[in-house]
Amino acid sequence: MDFTDFDAELADWTQLQTTHPCSGLLLGNGASRAVWQNFAYDSLFELAQTTRNKPLSPTELALFKSMETENFEPVLSGLKVAMRVNAALTINSSSPRNRYFAIKEALIHGIRSAHIPWRLMEASTVAHISLALSQYKTVYSTNYDLLAYWAVMHGAQPFDDLFDEDAVFNLHRTDSHATRILYLHGGMHLVKHFDGTTRKLLSSESTLLGSFAINALEDVPLFICEGRSDDKMKIVRGSDYLSYCQAQLARHEGALCIFGHALGKQDRHILDAVLEARPKTLAISVLPRSEAFVQHQKRHYSTLFEGRNMDLKFFNAETHPLGSKELSVPVARLKETLELKKGS
Repeated sequence: MDFTDFDAELADWTQLQTTHPCSGLLLGNGASRAVWQNFAYDSLFELAQTTRNKPLSPTELALFKSMETENFEPVLSGLKVAMRVNAALTINSSSPRNRYFAIKEALIHGIRSAHIPWRLMEASTVAHISLALSQYKTVYSTNYDLLAYWAVMHGAQPFDDLFDEDAVFNLHRTDSHATRILYLHGGMHLVKHFDGTTRKLLSSESTLLGSFAINALEDVPLFICEGRSDDKMKIVRGSDYLSYCQAQLARHEGALCIFGHALGKQDRHILDAVLEARPKTLAISVLPRSEAFVQHQKRHYSTLFEGRNMDLKFFNAETHPLGSKELSVPVARLKETLELKKGS
């Protein structure tokens, strides 16, 4: 299958949604980058090593290497186990605890260096994203940033993230008439308890970005940021919440819109879930960078779903509400606000 076998035509989203309405939305990093280009970083693990404020030390990097992962959750969970074992055996060692908090701090500084600050989010932008998400019965997001979380918190539309009044995920209360928001790879606002259960952090917009992982020993940040698909699935299986979300995507009914998601090798488990769901129609966003790029993208997705009897509809990402150029916040604005803050 050669890319020249495909044309460079892309449908308009408004027209496509009218003829092929989608009940579900699968969100990828492209949706976040449409708002803030700094989300284009390749690796949070690398950011945590290069951040100017307390980066990962050689000792902490050795832990990641020994566990053969670049994800933070399994390393932090492993250190928690080590602390419990030491306490049970009355082993007097502060090293696991110190490494635990050092890794969390490097994680915080790494994310803060790339994430859009709440103060740069216009109310109109948050409302726009919220309205766009509310058009679906279920939103499946692999993004762990706070954009969807902020949109849900401040949207006028009804949403349900399936966390109860105590901010705890209850596997036995999952029915909802509102738009469900499921974070397939967790999120910065989610933490995992020692028993595998999941809790949602309740914090103000101005503090959550800076304190999501800070100094709460029982709270391991629950999000998957990188690594091979098999490694990601190990983390998914260790969480009741992530396992539920993965299963829901695999059981999705109705047409599915895929926006800003490349479905690359590192996310084979997401592709497998879509293949298991077997939606008759897939509406797939493509940026109109050039004719050759569009053709290559069409070949990529067509190869993934070849022989699956699915109708692939490719549309111009910029015609979708989540791809609107009006959502883009210039990264230069961050520098401007910092300079104003220094001068005040």
